Amino acid sequence: MEWTQENRYRPYSEWSNDYVKDLKKRVDASSWRTNYHIQPETGLLNDPNGFSYFNGRWHLFYQSFPFGTAHGLKSWQHMASKDLIHWESEGLAIVPDSIYDSHGAYSGSAIPVDEKLFLAYTGNVRDEVWERHSYQLGAWLNGQGEIEKVVEPLIQQPPTGITAHFRDPQIIRYEDEYLMIIGGQTDNEKGEVLVFTSQDLADWQYQGPMKIDEDLGFMVECPNLLFIEDQTLLLLCPQGLDKSVLDYQNVYPNTYILADRFLKEESKLGNPAPQQLLDEGFDLYATQAFTAPDGRCLSIGWIGLPEMTYPTFDEGWAHCLSLVKELTIKGVKLYQYPVAETKQLRKSCEKFELDSAEKMIKETENCYELQLEISANNQGRIHLFSDKNGEKALTLSYDTEQGIIRLDRSKTEYPLNPEFGEIRESAIERNQPLTLTIYVDSSTSEIFINGGEKVLTANYYPAQHQKKLVLEANNKIQILYYELEK
Repeated sequence: MEWTQENRYRPYSEWSNDYVKDLKKRVDASSWRTNYHIQPETGLLNDPNGFSYFNGRWHLFYQSFPFGTAHGLKSWQHMASKDLIHWESEGLAIVPDSIYDSHGAYSGSAIPVDEKLFLAYTGNVRDEVWERHSYQLGAWLNGQGEIEKVVEPLIQQPPTGITAHFRDPQIIRYEDEYLMIIGGQTDNEKGEVLVFTSQDLADWQYQGPMKIDEDLGFMVECPNLLFIEDQTLLLLCPQGLDKSVLDYQNVYPNTYILADRFLKEESKLGNPAPQQLLDEGFDLYATQAFTAPDGRCLSIGWIGLPEMTYPTFDEGWAHCLSLVKELTIKGVKLYQYPVAETKQLRKSCEKFELDSAEKMIKETENCYELQLEISANNQGRIHLFSDKNGEKALTLSYDTEQGIIRLDRSKTEYPLNPEFGEIRESAIERNQPLTLTIYVDSSTSEIFINGGEKVLTANYYPAQHQKKLVLEANNKIQILYYELEK
C-alpha cells in the first residue's frame, strides 16, 4: 500500500473486507506480537486516551488507524479491564464521522460524571486547501457501552494568538469546577499549556496559558495536571524542547515538572522544580495519567515515537502501550513502578545467585520479569533478547562504583532509527546498591531502576534465534526470574 494522502484519509466504510482480512493474516504471522502489552489488532496504535475508572471497570482508549501503519484517519479504540492487566477490546468508540472530526478523532481524556463517562477529544478537520482546523469535542459513554457525541464543540476555535496546533484536552475536577488543560502553539511557534474552566462541561472560559518559566519547544502535546501527596505534577510532551534546557536524544521528549502547588487563580505552578525526563530510554511518549478512586495516580504511555520507523511496519501493525504504572513521590523525586496487579502475570519463579566472573545463560520465550539485587561494588552486563553469547542482544550495562547505567541496542539485525543514537545512559548514585526490575515482552522492554526512580523503555526486534537471557557480573548478584503469562 502506498500511503498517499487519499489512502490515509479514506473513510473507514470504503476499506474492503478482503483487505482487512488479508491485513489481519499478515499481522497474525508476526513473531514480534506482544503477550501482555496492549497492541492493535491491525494497523497503528499511538497515544493512550481516556484512561479512567467507570461502572466497575477500568477503561482505556487509544489512537487507532486500523488499516495500516501510517498516521492516517484516526479513531478511538476502546479497551476495558477488571484488573488493569487483562484488557478486552470493546471495539471502535469514537469514529471520525462528523463535520468537526472529519479528518481524525485526536487525543483526549475521560471523567466519570453521575452515571456516565464524559469523553473530551480534539477533532481534526482539513478544508479544501488542506488547512488545519481544531475543535475540542465531547461525547458521553453510558453504562451499556453506547456513545453519543455532543453535537456542538466544547471549544469552537483556538484562543487569539494560538495556532490550529491546539489539542489533547485533559479534563479534571478541581475544587468547585472543571479544569481543561490543552496543549498548544503560539503564532510565533512557542509551546504552551492552556487552561480553561467550566461549571457544567458545556460553557468553557479561557484562563490563559499556564505560567511556566521554561522553554516548552514549538508545541506541547498531551499535557496532564495531577495532584499527588499534596504536590502538583505536570506531564507533557514539549516538541522541539531546547536541549540546553534538558538533554535528550529522542526526536521528542516526554517530560514532567514537579511543583509544590497549583495556583489556580494565576494558572501557575508554585515553586516548580526543573523539567525532567519521564523516561530515559528510547521509546516512550504521550503518557496519560489520572487519579483513580482508590487514590492511586496511575499512568500509561505509548511505546513508540512520532516520525520514526519500526520493522513491524512491513507486517501491517505498529506499537503497543506500556504497563500501567503507579506514580508516587518520595522526597523530591517522582517514582514510577508497575501497579501491584502486574504480579498476576507471574506463572513461575526461579531464584539464582551469580558469583563473580560467572556467566549465566538462560533459554527464554522472551516473556518474563527479571529482578536483580546488585551490590555497591559491581559491574556487569545483562543481555536481553540474546543469542547464545550476547553478540546480538539488547544490552544493559551497569557500574555501581561509577554510577552509570547504559542501554545499548546497536547489536541487532533490525536497527531502530540509529540517527537518534543507539545508546542511552542513566546516572545513579555512586557506591550504592542497585535494584533492577525488567519486563521483557517479545519486542519491547521496560526497565525500572531502584524501584522506579528511573525508567528506560526500549523496543527491540530480535531474530528468531534470539531467545536467551545472558547475565555477566564481576561480583555477586541475586536474581529472581518470573515466567509471565502469554
